Amino acid sequence: MSKIIAVVNQKGGVGKTTTTLNVATALAAVGKKILVVDFDPQGNATTGLGFTDKNGLVGSYEVLIGQIPATRATAATMIPHLSLMPASLHLSGAEIELVVMKNRERLLHNALKNLHYFDFIFIDCPPSLGLLTINALVAADQVLIPLQCEFYALEGLSQILYTLSTVRENLNPRLVLQGIVLTMFDNRSSLSAQVANDVRHHLKNKVYATQIPRNVRVAEAPSFGKPAILYDVNCLGSQAYIQLAKEILAQEERIAA
Repeated sequence: MSKIIAVVNQKGGVGKTTTTLNVATALAAVGKKILVVDFDPQGNATTGLGFTDKNGLVGSYEVLIGQIPATRATAATMIPHLSLMPASLHLSGAEIELVVMKNRERLLHNALKNLHYFDFIFIDCPPSLGLLTINALVAADQVLIPLQCEFYALEGLSQILYTLSTVRENLNPRLVLQGIVLTMFDNRSSLSAQVANDVRHHLKNKVYATQIPRNVRVAEAPSFGKPAILYDVNCLGSQAYIQLAKEILAQEERIAA
């Protein structure tokens, strides 16, 4: 049975797609069968896995509206064991189309429920809490929140947690917060340390021990169409994502025990 993880933050630029791709790559490297669903109209996960020409691509939009089954919308990537459901150009208009659709919040859940042969399905969500993200939360078993170590982090986090609670109560009772990963941590900045301490104080064991540092090599990797782990496995950012993947695996083993 696939574990479906929605990677969510309503803010852009917090490392959401970077986290999705690098955790997925690290898990694929140890033999886990992984699917990344690019559910962001910007299509950064698609580009970040080497699919630079989106013309003619079919993927999450076509699956969402029932045009094709999910099994026909996945593509192999350069990474063994890692597949992608790309974001096609039409996904940008999906929010408007969904408004008039029946059971609009459950369309992605219904589309993905037969993909049992993946160990993990990561949904890279758009930077908003609109209908696309709600669809991802209804489809998901768990939520992973990348949180940038900046001044307004806790304020934005409260909005996400409220949305998760609302979805859990009304649409998806199995949804749980898998964890929060602190991103873009700058060990030279007292602000980063303060934000990290505040988040850990409020959320305690829901915050992963691994912190993702600001790292030039991680920032460069998308322009080469690769996750940072492929671009430079030895850089500090890649090593942090490998450690985060280990934490996630250990967490899953505890849940299964």
